[in-house]
Amino acid sequence: MQVTFLGTSSGVPTRGRNVSAVALRLPQRAELWLFDCGEGTQHQFLRSELRVSQLRRVFVTHMHGDHVFGLPGLLASLGLAGSCPGIDLYGPDRLREYLEGVLHTSSTRITYPLRHHRVRQAAASGEPLLEQEDIRVRCAPLTHRVPAFAYRVDQKARPGRFDVARARQLGIPPGPIYARLKQGASVTLEDGRIINGASLCGPERPGASIVYCTDTVFCEAAVDLAAGADLLIHESTFAHAEAELAFARQHSTSTMAAQTALAAGVKQLALTHLSPRYVPGNPVTPDDLLAEARAIFPNTVLARDFLTIDVLPEEPDEAPGVDAAVAAPA
Repeated sequence: MQVTFLGTSSGVPTRGRNVSAVALRLPQRAELWLFDCGEGTQHQFLRSELRVSQLRRVFVTHMHGDHVFGLPGLLASLGLAGSCPGIDLYGPDRLREYLEGVLHTSSTRITYPLRHHRVRQAAASGEPLLEQEDIRVRCAPLTHRVPAFAYRVDQKARPGRFDVARARQLGIPPGPIYARLKQGASVTLEDGRIINGASLCGPERPGASIVYCTDTVFCEAAVDLAAGADLLIHESTFAHAEAELAFARQHSTSTMAAQTALAAGVKQLALTHLSPRYVPGNPVTPDDLLAEARAIFPNTVLARDFLTIDVLPEEPDEAPGVDAAVAAPA
């Protein structure tokens, strides 16, 4: 999976940072998913190397303007392009009402399928929001001034790597039989030998996982959702010195984000949703927020617009056990 930040400011855009939007590219599917869509997000797409034509799903955390004001325009532009196969929208209960109101009053006609999915029930129950053969999406409620939700995307484990060289040594002819062996099936050859496919494959390879968490003050639900994730994207609206303001506005400080990452045992933390007050030249800068977070969770990066992160899980030892690969003919 590949993450690209299209907006990393909170509230309002700055010269260097647009408001919230994060794109998730799934190369194996040739799909693009979007998390939040602040004003100007489609312009950010144009400035990036991402192909908006691959957009298939949009996940909205909450209904504040810096997270949704760009969505009607983006959806309208996709309709004008005339080639969109359909978009699935996930978010709070009022997301559909908001979009239908804007599109109706602006006389905008969407010519492709637009499918709405409310996330409140899945967040409350812990059941998957989306479950497919290779991927799972879950969500959790956050603590904010309005209903807000965090999202987690998990690639499911993949079969271990198939040892082609060993298969050839055993005299197994290339072809469709390799596909069955890669799936771990046992196959009987023409000479009567039974080949155990699982013994020709390395250990199961874990999938990558990312969590997108904004807007919220520190909460245990975020910790639980992020447990063991490869990448946690977490808001860091305020510096630690402004913790009182953060609690009042139900936002996180840099240290709250780091504490969430530490408690969840994630592998990497990316800070985003920074207050516009933290710009170079001011008494406190984004680098100061980064230093505060790294004091608690060292593997922290500071997101910036158009930063791309490749999210790769740790690969297991790939040496397959082949001693039991072949059984004698019956």
